[in-house]
Amino acid sequence: MNLTLHVWRQARPSDKGRFVTYQAQDISPDMSFLEMLDVVNERLIGSGETPIAFDHDCREGICGTCGMVIDGSPHGPRPLTTTCQLHMRSFSDGDSITIEPWRAAAFPVLRDLVVDRRAFDRIIQAGGFVSVSTGSAPDGNAILVPKPNADRAMDAAACIGCGACVAACPNASAMLFTAAKVSHLGLLPQGQPERRARVRGMAAQMDAEGFGTCTNHFECEAACPKGISVANIARMNREFLSASLFDESSEESRAD
Repeated sequence: MNLTLHVWRQARPSDKGRFVTYQAQDISPDMSFLEMLDVVNERLIGSGETPIAFDHDCREGICGTCGMVIDGSPHGPRPLTTTCQLHMRSFSDGDSITIEPWRAAAFPVLRDLVVDRRAFDRIIQAGGFVSVSTGSAPDGNAILVPKPNADRAMDAAACIGCGACVAACPNASAMLFTAAKVSHLGLLPQGQPERRARVRGMAAQMDAEGFGTCTNHFECEAACPKGISVANIARMNREFLSASLFDESSEESRAD
């Protein structure tokens, strides 16, 4: 396959970026999208040019590190597929492909296709920790969890934190990501002691990072490579409302 790539190039955060056109030649349809970029970078290095910077790690759709907008779609044209799992057979010989980074104020571009996603880390940190000691693995597995709750918790835990939901949302909202993390522990017995403080802290940090609000476009669910449901957003809203109505000072006084 021979392809024309229009790639966003930006040397540093303070620079003005622009699209640069490259030719990707003799590309195997069995290559992943990142392997195709590897081939392009090898040729750029060979000609003395600066390679295209992009995030990657496991290349197995697990870590959530890879992420770019391909022809206007986060992670590319195939549903439930990360960029590293997207194969070039999803394109045709002679195609022109536009590649750009996540576009969100809370995800500033560091270089080329690499953005700063540490805002997600800070949201998770704002959730605090789980104080319940579950002992060893067999002890943890002995805690009874209703099957529907276990299934929903596992579905929420599938979130890899890639940021596609933010990139797809017209408001650059991080509600789906935050809701998945809140739901994961909120549905399990181990997550109950810090349940109210967790949702208050994570929601406050999400707002502080500058993410937009949710207006129910549902683009986040459509773009999520793990199929995280927007039902988690409704669950987080209920959790937040309940936590907001709860008198935190009375909880502390009872603890004393």
